[in-house]
Amino acid sequence: MFSKKPIEQLLKEQESKNGNTLKRSLGPIHLVALGIGAIVGAGIFSLTGIVASENAGPAVILSFVLAALACSFCALCYAEYASMIPVAGSAYTYTYATLGEFMAWIIGWDLVLEYALASATVAVSWSSYATKLLAQFHINLPPELTASPFDTVKLADGSLLHGGVINLPAVCIVALLSLVLAKGTKESSGLNTLLVVVKISVIILFIALGWSFINPSHYSPFLPENTGEFGHFGWSGVIRGAAVVFFGFIGFDAVSTAAQEAKNPQKDMAIGIIGSLAVATVLYVVFAYVMTGLVPYTAFKDDASPVATAFAVTGYSFLNSALIIAILAGYTSVILVMLMGQSRVFYSMSKDGLLPSFFSDIHPKFKTPWKTNMFFLVFVGLLAGFVPIADLGHMVSIGTLFAFSLVALGVIILRYKRPDIPRPFKVPAVPFVPLLGIAVCVFLMIGLPVESWIRLLIWMLIGIGFYFLYGLRNSKLSKYHRK
Repeated sequence: MFSKKPIEQLLKEQESKNGNTLKRSLGPIHLVALGIGAIVGAGIFSLTGIVASENAGPAVILSFVLAALACSFCALCYAEYASMIPVAGSAYTYTYATLGEFMAWIIGWDLVLEYALASATVAVSWSSYATKLLAQFHINLPPELTASPFDTVKLADGSLLHGGVINLPAVCIVALLSLVLAKGTKESSGLNTLLVVVKISVIILFIALGWSFINPSHYSPFLPENTGEFGHFGWSGVIRGAAVVFFGFIGFDAVSTAAQEAKNPQKDMAIGIIGSLAVATVLYVVFAYVMTGLVPYTAFKDDASPVATAFAVTGYSFLNSALIIAILAGYTSVILVMLMGQSRVFYSMSKDGLLPSFFSDIHPKFKTPWKTNMFFLVFVGLLAGFVPIADLGHMVSIGTLFAFSLVALGVIILRYKRPDIPRPFKVPAVPFVPLLGIAVCVFLMIGLPVESWIRLLIWMLIGIGFYFLYGLRNSKLSKYHRK
């Protein structure tokens, strides 16, 4: 259970020439785009208004900077690991090399929460925006085909629809992107790059057109006085706001799942992880500055479309449709990268014998784990089509933070146990930087609802049961030690 997989063995396996390996086709630009695709989703369009109106006012800019700083501790740890162990599997593979097989299984099972549930949740939101965009062109889908059987939908005439049949657009986008991933990593990376260009172009357009309409008076007071309640403006509001927007930065870890498909992972993985986080931070900060300068921050209170409210003062109404397109592009790239990350984690777990060999079969032509892609097409598609999973968003967060904590802990352990391993990229000031990463993650996990912890516990108990019934018996490493 606690045997560790030697790093030398990990590196040897990924260099195998038996045809059952992933194709190296990604350069540094692809990796940065992959990270931006996962990080810069629709959160930039919604979190900014929420935090400005409820927590920090115009100082939401400081919340973004603080969140980025906190996230960078974990990003540095991922970068060291990814350059040192350029193998598919992300936190699962890193944990296998440092904390042993059982903890690796736990983190791999945990990543299902981050990737599969995130994909399904975002697909449901994608469906909502796609329906709105189609309606602008007088294409109205039957409401029964845009809602799960457990959803309640308010119709145009004000009446309520209690339960649809299936969220068909959500299922379609999951199916389409799964097929793209099965076709090839380079093709899916190309699509992701295109989506990133679209959403970044609209964000830059918003900044460029909105800049001349900024009213400096809207920045006064820059940091509204605290109301007497923690987190409601003042410096405590900036801190609470940072905890909220922290989840807008989650996604850089998905870059590390593609380490085995990078052309020069020792150099390019650090560029992809840290570069995408840096680009996202700049975009978030400048976007927030313009948005809070266009209208008073109080105007975003209970506003479902704060960006449209801010941009309305410019008179460029044509951009409203463009914003929806940018949100759709953002959502699509997030789903694509999350589905890719999940398939690579399952691929690695299957290669180790912890999951059936089905999940590590590589397509002879496309060199992708296509059977895993098809499995998640069905699994995530069913969740997106039939389950109202918006309330499971916290499960994504707690799963991600748990993974971040273990990766940071692993960096400390490996620095002292295996100082001889070449590290093309090194986390500075070990153990202090990793410990700061752990502290931030634990602090944010404590702030999540009790229901999130209960769901995490239930999910983990199911996973532990599967490990003892199947994984432990079929583990290649365990079989080796039993000989």
